[in-house]
Amino acid sequence: MIDKRVLELPKIDLHRHLEGSIRLETMIEIVSEASLPLPKDIESLQRLVQVVDEDPKDSEHFLLKFANIRLLLRSPDIIQRITVEAVEDAARDQVRYLELRFTPAALAQSGVFDLEDVTRWVIDAAAESASAHGIEVGLIVSVNRHESLEIAEEAARIAADHIKDGVVGLDLAGDEVEFPAQPFQSILASAKQAGLGLTIHAGEWTGAENVYQAIVELGADRIGHGIRVLDDPKVTSLARERGIPFEVSIDSNYLTGVVPSLDAHPLPQMIDAGLRTVLTTDDPSIFGTTLSLECQHAIDHLGLSLESLKGFTLTAAQAAFLDPRRISQLESEFVSMFWMQ
Repeated sequence: MIDKRVLELPKIDLHRHLEGSIRLETMIEIVSEASLPLPKDIESLQRLVQVVDEDPKDSEHFLLKFANIRLLLRSPDIIQRITVEAVEDAARDQVRYLELRFTPAALAQSGVFDLEDVTRWVIDAAAESASAHGIEVGLIVSVNRHESLEIAEEAARIAADHIKDGVVGLDLAGDEVEFPAQPFQSILASAKQAGLGLTIHAGEWTGAENVYQAIVELGADRIGHGIRVLDDPKVTSLARERGIPFEVSIDSNYLTGVVPSLDAHPLPQMIDAGLRTVLTTDDPSIFGTTLSLECQHAIDHLGLSLESLKGFTLTAAQAAFLDPRRISQLESEFVSMFWMQ
């Protein structure tokens, strides 16, 4: 049960993947209307596209969900629909500022569509939904480590070309165990020079050395997950001294086997170490979560307070990929909303 105060709390989500945000009901409709090699009953489909109780909790089984989800991304209309719904779902959960990341290569169905076209579809749909539901949305273009450098370079170029259209950042995601980040260094540097914020998945399934690399060698402004930073006190000190924000997803880390239980999540230790942390959803549909539920888990399983949740939100406002003036305004807006509660 989620506390009413948590449900009504104004929120910011800086780490939410579009491809991991598709409503199960929408997936069923798509499967029913198309000849896809996927089951049409909701329970069978759920096992293929969401983490369920009987699934092994590891990265391999989690990443397999995306292979099935990609089969659903069959048309411009579908891509625009899932974008509209993802923004709407965030707004319903009292998210007032959302940074929604999407992977053009995934949406493009490996070349069926053009990366530029799918980016434009997401931009237009996100803007439409944001206006309709009273939420501010920044878009982050995501590239995967297992994809080619050519794809990553094109996606980064497109992201930079659309800064004026609401694209605010570039994300390096994917399997950090099998695929190194180093080959993407020059692409990430160019994106940052163009004015994009840079967030890198690191220290999720591997150790603190990947967090160090993301910060020092790759120039990350924020770290996706990063909970293994605590493995190395020197890297922890580095992240603290540089004020690097960590995008923490409690359910994600538990359901992918990064931590053995919700109670064992190291978020309290990250806070005690002086690290800047924010709560995020990662892939809300795949994990069956919301930002309100993440907040409730922080209270119920980690002993944090409602005031701590407000602190996460203000940190998120400060860490948003926005210009300094808008960051200051956003922070003031949330302080006012919290004061009125």
